[in-house]
Amino acid sequence: MAALRLLQFLRPDGSRAVGLVESAARVRVLAGCDSTYALASQALAERVPLAHLAKKLASAERVDYGELVERQAVLVPLDHPDPAHMLVSSSGLTHLGSERTRDHLRRALQVDDASLSDSLRLFKLGLEQGRPTGNGTPGVAPEWHFKGTGRSVVHPYQDFPVASFAEDASEEPELAGLYLIGADGMPRRLGFALANELSDHITERSNSGLVSHAKLCGSSFGPELLLDDLPASIAGVSRIVRKGRKRWEKPFLTGEDHMSHSIGNIEFHHFKYDQFLVPGDVHVHYFGTATLSFSEGIKVDASCRFEISAPPFGHPLINGIRRVENAYRYGSMQAA
Repeated sequence: MAALRLLQFLRPDGSRAVGLVESAARVRVLAGCDSTYALASQALAERVPLAHLAKKLASAERVDYGELVERQAVLVPLDHPDPAHMLVSSSGLTHLGSERTRDHLRRALQVDDASLSDSLRLFKLGLEQGRPTGNGTPGVAPEWHFKGTGRSVVHPYQDFPVASFAEDASEEPELAGLYLIGADGMPRRLGFALANELSDHITERSNSGLVSHAKLCGSSFGPELLLDDLPASIAGVSRIVRKGRKRWEKPFLTGEDHMSHSIGNIEFHHFKYDQFLVPGDVHVHYFGTATLSFSEGIKVDASCRFEISAPPFGHPLINGIRRVENAYRYGSMQAA
């Protein structure tokens, strides 16, 4: 049975629509539905599974996927009518990486804890206590970062705006969990999507106290929302294309078979905070990665394009980058 995936897009007149992805070339439009947010809200109100409602609303109308991509009409597969009520965050030090990376980490972790960096100590704790055994007790907390509100999100096939002060802006290929807080104040996971959690890795590695600054770059996810269960093992590909030629490419591994933390443990340590349980809010949480072009000395510029793909997520997530001048400048503060 084919995976069930949702797509949000703009019609030529600028109105919004949602569709079920039937194939790489065709999307079946949902009747009377202009957003995944509205669809998920209706599913919660009617107490029916989101996938069930989506299939029920599938109409006879179909649109060409390639045409949507060509006119850059594809949106992230979940957003909020008010971007301030869409919170974007991420966890790190959650993935085991390739066998080579695992072997390097095993050697690094053999020294006594006092000799380890803060990051390696946290990663070691995740290895030892990041996967609860099912006795009702959560595991240790992973690294956590705030990425921004819905205003920080970039749609698929669009460029990331990179601030003039950023030392770097390069990819982090990973998965994201997409959530809606119900009227009862409890989170509901709507599904999963491919994601690119752009980060300033030069700033991040210059000082551990600046990691939170480094994570305040844009991010993107989609283009499709997977409604099915997440496979335990996913092998994806992260690629950088520069002026039409492959600049860099590497596989990445994700899914719980390749993680030190379980998805449920990551979710618990995000939603344990009451301020993240506001009814009607949308949350997008990135689960982390172990594959970075930056780690291999790759430098990117405005002629580069990031491409992240993995089955069973359908079309790849593609974004470019562009430098922008920051609106607020030092010394420009004025009294109210």
